[in-house]
Amino acid sequence: MSVSNRPPRTLFLAAALEAVVGLLAVGGGLYTGFEVIVGEPQNTTTALAVAVLALAGGAAMLKVAHGLATRAHWSRSPAVLTQLFLLPVAVSLVQSDQPQWGYPLAAVAVCALLALFSRPVTVALYGGGEQEEERPD
Repeated sequence: MSVSNRPPRTLFLAAALEAVVGLLAVGGGLYTGFEVIVGEPQNTTTALAVAVLALAGGAAMLKVAHGLATRAHWSRSPAVLTQLFLLPVAVSLVQSDQPQWGYPLAAVAVCALLALFSRPVTVALYGGGEQEEERPD
C-alpha cells in the first residue's frame, strides 16, 4: 500500500483559514488607507498606523498560510497565535453589537485551531512521531 504524499485536508483547511484572515487584514488595511486619503479621519496618524499594521499583519498571515501549505515546520506556531488573537477580537465584536462579524470570526478561529492541532497536521509538519533513540548525556 503506497502512502500518499499529498498534504492532509486538515492542513489545507488550516492554511486556507489563515489565508482568509490574512486577506481580510490586508483588505482592512487598504480600506483604512483609502479612507485616510479620500476622507477626513478624526486622527490621521492613528488611521495611518492602523492601515500599516493591518497591511503588515495581513502580509505576515499570508506568509504563514503559505508556510502551512508547503509544510514548513515553523508555520504552526504563528498560525496558532493568529487564531488565539482572533478570539478576543471576535468576543469584542459580539459585545459591541456586531455579532454578524464576531461569530463568524470566532468560528474561523476555532476551526483553524482544531485543524492546526489535529494529528494529521502534526504528522505532516513534524514527521510520523517515531520515538527518537535516547542518547546518553
